[in-house]
Amino acid sequence: MEYGSPDVFADLWDADAVEASEYHEAPPSDDDVRSIESELGYRLPSAYVDLARRHNGGLLRRDAHPTARPTSWADNHVGVTGIFAIGRTAPSSLCGSNGQRLWLEEWGSPAVGVYFADTPSAGHDMIALDYRTCRATGDPCVVHVDQELGYAVTQLADTFQDFIAGLVEERSFPD
Repeated sequence: MEYGSPDVFADLWDADAVEASEYHEAPPSDDDVRSIESELGYRLPSAYVDLARRHNGGLLRRDAHPTARPTSWADNHVGVTGIFAIGRTAPSSLCGSNGQRLWLEEWGSPAVGVYFADTPSAGHDMIALDYRTCRATGDPCVVHVDQELGYAVTQLADTFQDFIAGLVEERSFPD
């Protein structure tokens, strides 16, 4: 599935909660993106910026991503609640009150890069853009960081666009 095709975005967002959620903001301007990147210390993947310009953050309908190994969530996937907006206004935006600073400073999550999505565990595991091997201006992979397993890091996708393409509805996994 190619990123940018309608199939990648089909049923991505929870249509009932998308606009009213604490994750959503207006699409970011070029200046907004530069300001957020400067505050975070990382260049965001172009696919993330493109998605934010189409729809900036929200709760997900396709709310799970397969994993190659078990996590504290499940044997074969992780739940994903929402994607953070590129902004500061919404609580669950990259630089909002439930954004990057919270996970690094209050929760003690490892400094792998940018925490951009949360899970149903209420903070005990998170989804991040992992810049450890590509540096701050590279194209990061997407990882699951699991506090319950000693902050174990599990790669979910090679790129942000692969992560989006890999999201499925959690109900597709057997109990």
